[in-house]
This record gives sequence, structure tokens and C-alpha cells, in this order.
Amino acid sequence: MKYGGQPIAASKGDIVQVDYIGRLESGEVFDTNIASEARKAGLPLREKYELLEFEVGAGQMIPGFDSAVVGMKEGEEKTVKIPADQAYGEWRKEAVILVPLEKIGNSGGIRVGSWLYASNGAAGKVVAIENGSAKVDFNHELAGKDLIFTIRMAKIKRK
Repeated sequence: MKYGGQPIAASKGDIVQVDYIGRLESGEVFDTNIASEARKAGLPLREKYELLEFEVGAGQMIPGFDSAVVGMKEGEEKTVKIPADQAYGEWRKEAVILVPLEKIGNSGGIRVGSWLYASNGAAGKVVAIENGSAKVDFNHELAGKDLIFTIRMAKIKRK
């Protein structure tokens, strides 16, 4: 979009549409909205792939991604490194708890790698089963990790 003959740069409050590829520091792709990149990375394929749309600065994205698009123009592409504290936060030891198996419904089906959901909706992954308890990690899977995103600005709409 152009404003006064000049391409506009994304700013807080704008609705933007982007393509992205998210990588770990190892180079492994953990998420993308581009089908060909998902196939290349061996990710489970989605039913459909489309541009990611969000309002800049509205808290709909992780903070580092949100701030990375500010100033980008349509057609621009950039790669940014987002530190853990601007992504999914630091990994916290206190988010790993022991839950007695008798407190878990259908505990016979619980295995390492199973997901449990707390009454507040938080999801945790069973990382160990020992002494009649499940050790459940409620940290986000990407907590404590710096992330690298390649972002291409497809469209900017002023609100």
C-alpha cells in the first residue's frame, strides 16, 4: 500500500499479512505458513496455508515478532533473531511439577510424552513417570530458546 505516493511502513495498530519461517538456532524449522517450506522441513502438513494476519502491537504475537514487523514495507523480507525473553519466555524450573497418578483421570493411559491439561487450561507434557507420580513440564515447548524468523511483509492495511 502507498500513502502519498510512498510505500507505507507497518506501525502499531496496522493490520498486516506476512509469510514466515521460524527456525531454532540449529537451523531446524519448527513452524512456517509456507507449504513448500513445511514439506522441505518434514513438518506435519496443515489442511491449508495462508498469510498470517494480525494487528501490530495488539499482543496477538510473541513480543519479538510483533516488534520485528514495525517499519517493514510491503514486499520487504528480513530475518530476525528473537531472544527467549521476547519469544516464549525463559524455561522455569517451577513450571515442572509432580502430579500423583491417582489425581489424574485415566492415568493408565499416561506415558512419557503424553499431554495433560490443568483445570486452568494450561497444557503440560509428561517428561517422566516415577514413584507413582507424573513429572509434568508446563513450560511452552519453545521456552528458553532463541528463535530465528524470516518474515516477508505481504500486505499492510491501516486500521
